[in-house]
Amino acid sequence: MSVNLTLLLVMGVLYACGIYLILERSLTRVLLGLVLLANATNLLILATGGYAGLAPFFSKDTPAGDYNDPLPQALILTSIVISFAVTAFMLGIIYRTWALARQDDIQDDAEDRRVAKTPSFDAEDDAEVPQETSEFPLAAVAAGHTPDHPEATGEPPLNDDEGGGPR
Repeated sequence: MSVNLTLLLVMGVLYACGIYLILERSLTRVLLGLVLLANATNLLILATGGYAGLAPFFSKDTPAGDYNDPLPQALILTSIVISFAVTAFMLGIIYRTWALARQDDIQDDAEDRRVAKTPSFDAEDDAEVPQETSEFPLAAVAAGHTPDHPEATGEPPLNDDEGGGPR
């Protein structure tokens, strides 16, 4: 398979510019970055599709190896539809933020700055978890998580009349 160097360079430039634009704070630039990334991905699928062959119409005289693979074309068409939907969604978001705030840039708010300054240790999330956390003790017993249960300690189980069964 012959690789077209110009196609690969254009694809690399589109990826680089698209990633740069996505990292901006302007929603319009984010939209342009998404469009560039979608086009670069279409070129990537086209480049990996292989040699250009005959149209994928059946003919008895043409060997099977001479046909073009229609899968990359179908993937590119699907990618175009998905990128169109994402573009329409982003245009709706851009219009709504412009109608509400008359600005295109996404700003940090006080809550974002407060969260960024908090340490990574959270007392609630990083606390010791007790062994029995289930609201359903029978499910925990069946899983063998309670050491005071007779089956977990190796003792014989109680009969139902002795209070060991479900109530």
